[in-house]
Amino acid sequence: MKKIAVLCILLISTFSCSYNSEDDLTEEVLIENFVTYESDIKPIIDNNCISCHSNPPINGAPMALTTYDDVKNAVENRGLIERISSTDTGFLMPFGGPRLPQNLIDLVIQWEEEGLLEN
Repeated sequence: MKKIAVLCILLISTFSCSYNSEDDLTEEVLIENFVTYESDIKPIIDNNCISCHSNPPINGAPMALTTYDDVKNAVENRGLIERISSTDTGFLMPFGGPRLPQNLIDLVIQWEEEGLLEN
């Protein structure tokens, strides 16, 4: 009788176990990293635009780009992305060139597409 009980316990424990592959245990978790003004866009503006787009603007710059609201407004209403994307030397920003690297332009475009997040 003891042998039957041990055999039943052994059978139950064997068939009640499940097999998880390593892939099941290391499921990929996607973490969305959105582009934000504070972490991504402000450094671009500070390093490339503030020399003219300060407050007050100098060297003929039409607006300041010193705050989140300034830059957001420039993207939404003043054609900032078109200006930084242009290859026309008379329209090039930063003024007098060279044109911003494409990866920085793409970051500004992504920021707009993701909703112009501040933080």
